[in-house]
Amino acid sequence: MKRSINIEVDVLINSIRNTVSGDVFDTMVVKVEKRDHKLLKKGWAFDWIKESENSDVYKLTTKDNPDVIQGMISLKDSQDHIFINLLENASFNIGKNKIYEGVAGNLFAFACKISIDRGYLGDVSFVAKTNLISHYEATIGAKRFGSSNVMALDYYTAKQLIEKYFKE
Repeated sequence: MKRSINIEVDVLINSIRNTVSGDVFDTMVVKVEKRDHKLLKKGWAFDWIKESENSDVYKLTTKDNPDVIQGMISLKDSQDHIFINLLENASFNIGKNKIYEGVAGNLFAFACKISIDRGYLGDVSFVAKTNLISHYEATIGAKRFGSSNVMALDYYTAKQLIEKYFKE
């Protein structure tokens, strides 16, 4: 079942930024392990434990505090591109009182990096909520397939996102 992505990309910066102090924190994205399941039981809109049974699920944390999950992403390898099945900010990173900004952009960039690493030239697709299609076009350069809600990131867009978020 393809679910639509319903997350706004607030800013594209080189990591994530505290909205109060302005401090920037280096991040890492790592695959979710069974020991993370206790952190995924409450406070999330999606059942990430169940999602990890059928997809590759990754968590975004800061390097200084790897036990606090800032956001999550679920990816499927479609043999010629990466499909983003789900993407979610932690509840404390949503809305006008969010603690960190840059989480969603970081996770989109990670999906692009996985695509490059697997030889798919950065090609990534996802299904967007109708009201966010123009937002994804403007913020991350996603392109819409016809009149559908399917969107894609190509090599050039992926390269820009990767260069923004990954220093190495």
